[in-house]
Amino acid sequence: MPESTLLRAEGLSAWYGAARILFEVDLQVNQGEVVALMGRNGAGKSTTIKSLMGLLDKREGQVRFMGHDISRFAPYQIASLGLGFVPEDRRIFTDLTVLENLAVGRQPSRRWPDGTPAPAWSIEQLFGLFPNLAQMPQRLGSKMSGGEQQMLTVARTLMGNPYLVLLDEPSEGVAPIIVEQMVQMILALKKQGVSILLSEQNVHFARLVCDRVYVLEKGHVRFSGTFAELDQQSQLKQDYLSL
Repeated sequence: MPESTLLRAEGLSAWYGAARILFEVDLQVNQGEVVALMGRNGAGKSTTIKSLMGLLDKREGQVRFMGHDISRFAPYQIASLGLGFVPEDRRIFTDLTVLENLAVGRQPSRRWPDGTPAPAWSIEQLFGLFPNLAQMPQRLGSKMSGGEQQMLTVARTLMGNPYLVLLDEPSEGVAPIIVEQMVQMILALKKQGVSILLSEQNVHFARLVCDRVYVLEKGHVRFSGTFAELDQQSQLKQDYLSL
């Protein structure tokens, strides 16, 4: 299937109560891409992810996904269309086992508009992608480390066979060895045809996995382009990425 735009946001604004967090954000993710939302704490990265997923009550602008206008869809409707969400705070079911958590996320396989199969995942494939989980299928979520819970959250999302995954701060608060596993996981997902939009502060991490980057600052997009183009913007990196 030729490259096409899976997700496009135009004029996306969002509020928490009376506080406006996003200011007319424009972005897009094409099929097969890994795209980063970068910026300091409070820049609006996670708010953007949550807005795209329909998790904020007060938002404006248009969001289109797979040809559908999802601007006013509920999160469950958005998920059913094949947009996956991996929250920063993981939200696994701590009283369920690894296998039970995975079963909760299961959705039917999907096809691209031209009829070709979209990426589909089985528990066996996910255990190959996350060997740590394969060693603990009956372990309760409450008995897992933070990094293991992070992997389980990603795996549970993939059980929904998403076209595109929204990944919120995947390297935040996990051990360096888990960060390296996350890099390998994202590269493997990309190879399988899964597109990813991730919010991230770790520039080294993002550079290893991403095709393009948006830099946010106080809810505004300050840069959009490739990392090679970003590297030419030394002042911008210093101002908005603490580099």
